[in-house]
Amino acid sequence: MTSSDAHEPTPLPTVRKSEFGAEEIGALAHLYRGEVYRSTVWRTRLDSSTNWAVVTTGIALSATYSSSEASPLPMVLVGLLVSVFLLFEARRYLYFNVWRARARLLETEFYAPLIRGEGVRLDTGWTELLAKDYVHPRYHISFARAVGRRLRRTYAWIFIIQAVAYYGKLAIHPAPLATFADLLERAAIGPIPGGLVIAAGVLFHGGWAVFALVTLRIEIASRRKRGSLIAMG
Repeated sequence: MTSSDAHEPTPLPTVRKSEFGAEEIGALAHLYRGEVYRSTVWRTRLDSSTNWAVVTTGIALSATYSSSEASPLPMVLVGLLVSVFLLFEARRYLYFNVWRARARLLETEFYAPLIRGEGVRLDTGWTELLAKDYVHPRYHISFARAVGRRLRRTYAWIFIIQAVAYYGKLAIHPAPLATFADLLERAAIGPIPGGLVIAAGVLFHGGWAVFALVTLRIEIASRRKRGSLIAMG
């Protein structure tokens, strides 16, 4: 053992407080404001990508229904474009959910007990959870779950409108649909048979529907596992 080792001070044990003082409460108030601000900024970014999806769908609708001879192809292409916007938005949602979850945890475990006059409880594990999230920041949900959330809350409606508009176009233009053979003929895209195009459309929208349901089951299972600390997911 060297002389420097012999004189090295022994670390003192950490004493945990049973309640927050005025300084800690003030610091948490500033922290909450910061988390709300950051979540608001990322919420605005989510809205911008949703607006892109809505605008492009509207443009495709206008082009498709501009005349009885207009092609329904824009409605097919916009479905692919909206899917890209969905993936962009899910990526942004991963960041938004970090700030949202922290702010929500402070609301439910810190501010709500104060408002009820119960005082802040430090023995429920929320302080350790929040501290760990600051020391080792990470996404609270997977990319698949983020896609599922945005799909169920917003993009499912856009896909429904796109599908109804596409099949409505096939049904009424250039004349009301008379036979199933006419449907296949109108759905054809160049050398691609109409039956294959319709089957691909059904598979496309059916796949998104299944994905939404599967991720919903994952969400429910995750909430049950988290228990009372539901805000961090």
